[in-house]
Amino acid sequence: MPPFRVIDIAALSLVLVSLVATGCAKRPATATATTPAPSGQAVTSPPAGGPRAGAPSGTTPGAPGSSMTGGAPAPPAGGAPTTRPSPPEFVAVPEVKDIHFDFDKYDVRPGDAPILDANARWMKANPGYLVLIEGHADERGTNEYNLALGERRAKAAMNYLVAQGVQAARFTIISYGEERPVCQEKTEACWARNRRAHFLVKPQ
Repeated sequence: MPPFRVIDIAALSLVLVSLVATGCAKRPATATATTPAPSGQAVTSPPAGGPRAGAPSGTTPGAPGSSMTGGAPAPPAGGAPTTRPSPPEFVAVPEVKDIHFDFDKYDVRPGDAPILDANARWMKANPGYLVLIEGHADERGTNEYNLALGERRAKAAMNYLVAQGVQAARFTIISYGEERPVCQEKTEACWARNRRAHFLVKPQ
């Protein structure tokens, strides 16, 4: 075979290979995207894992939910809410006054300690009365978080009174969270009134 034929065949082969290579387009790379949450739906974590906005570390309440216990508070068995006392069972008396709390806090403020001291004196002078302490929160935060915070506030008030010599067995605590505000304006002064421990009594 003449040499020019070999060269032509070799050149033709290169052209064919080049055309085949050019005709095979690359496939685009595929990426798997995670499905976004529906528009307007916030992704939240459990209340016990993340305090309200502005909450200091170390103040996260325990398991959320209303609870009513005698003495030290405990979560209801099986997660079912316990029966709340009916309002006629306990009444307010003017000698036993409410205390209030700072935002997202449940420790007794120094300015409220004299109120609790006076409450303790009345309770020791009237040993025939049982005491219901209601814990309340302002409207900021989730309902579950505020129920847990209200429980902590009621317990803090109870612990203070027990330290003053009032028998722990006389106490029942309950949290209403944000459910029972005494003021409904959206102002700091109003919210401060709702962050409270409220005291009711009944004869044994």
